[in-house]
Amino acid sequence: MKQFQARVIKNGHVNLGPDKHYYSVPYRYIGKRVKLLYSRTTVEIYSNYERIALHKRNKNPYGYTTDKEHMASTHRFKSDWTPDMFLDWAASIHEDVRLYILQILERKQHPEQAYKSCLGVLGFAKKAGNERLTVACQRALSYGVYNYKTIQTILENKMDNYEESLFANELPMPDHGNIRGEDYYK
Repeated sequence: MKQFQARVIKNGHVNLGPDKHYYSVPYRYIGKRVKLLYSRTTVEIYSNYERIALHKRNKNPYGYTTDKEHMASTHRFKSDWTPDMFLDWAASIHEDVRLYILQILERKQHPEQAYKSCLGVLGFAKKAGNERLTVACQRALSYGVYNYKTIQTILENKMDNYEESLFANELPMPDHGNIRGEDYYK
């Protein structure tokens, strides 16, 4: 058996460094340091010499092995979240919101890692309204940037109210003696 020390992260999992795989532990150990003993086939997790979890070893990098019993009852509902749930919710607002949520989900190796971001984006429908969220998603889609922070920035700065013509038409270069212009470089 080999050993590895780690801290339990906020989602109730601990990372086995050599495999880069995450294993669940009971939620009450969040934030605590634990010892992982692992063999070719199993991973045992200990806190103060007491075994708190036993999992079959999985070498899938950045994957998650989760025992539902380890999750706090208040957080178990999250395990019922699915990509389809978020996509259906987004589609009920507007097709462009659904496209944006789809992009967020597709950019994560595991859709579960994107759920918090999806929840945040869709929560703006309540705060800012469906119409503003739709325009913000359309703008963010045109930027090709897919995350919660982008939508938050667009809405906070009221960029969803900007006229599209401001972005579509470039202003001509001013005529000035210190500006060489495009012909200078040919």
